[in-house]
Amino acid sequence: MGLAAAALAVGWFVAGAVLAAAAVAVAGFFRDPKRVSPDGEDIVVSPADGKVTSVGDAPDADSRRLSIFLSPLDVHINRAPMNGRVTEVRYQTGHFLAAYKGKASEENERNAIELVDDGGRTLRIVQVAGFLARRIVCYVGRGDSLKRGERFGMIMFGSRVDLFLPRDATVEVHPGQRVRGGETVVARLRGPVRVSES
Repeated sequence: MGLAAAALAVGWFVAGAVLAAAAVAVAGFFRDPKRVSPDGEDIVVSPADGKVTSVGDAPDADSRRLSIFLSPLDVHINRAPMNGRVTEVRYQTGHFLAAYKGKASEENERNAIELVDDGGRTLRIVQVAGFLARRIVCYVGRGDSLKRGERFGMIMFGSRVDLFLPRDATVEVHPGQRVRGGETVVARLRGPVRVSES
């Protein structure tokens, strides 16, 4: 905002307006609103703000994949979908296809986090970089513990988050539905089942 103010002070009104708009946009992107997660041992909350783009079988056929697209206007903080311990963090280089495309999950740069609860139930959250996103941030490592709704990372400027669920999980959202990270219940778990993302 300082540059915008300086530009306006010397009469560069167009440049000042553009700089002010850019500053507001960046501040909005990095916003981190407080969220309160619902209680319940079996619930899974959304790991991100955005729109559900698909719910279906994962490529490995042993789990179900729920994909959430984050536009540049959404909050980009990623949150733990359940209580658990991080058992794996795996970063994979890749392309920067538009994040809403289905093949982005397999071809784009991504970071996968496996989370296991006390009952042995496993979820995998995959941060997927998009066309504008060029940096994935992950705050956690193997052995760390997370509480439902706790922040674990973010993806810059438009992206996607895939959540891999056990096949017997009850999904409670549908494509086209908007969700809020850390708050919206997206699924309910049953028995202790381990899943993996290919």
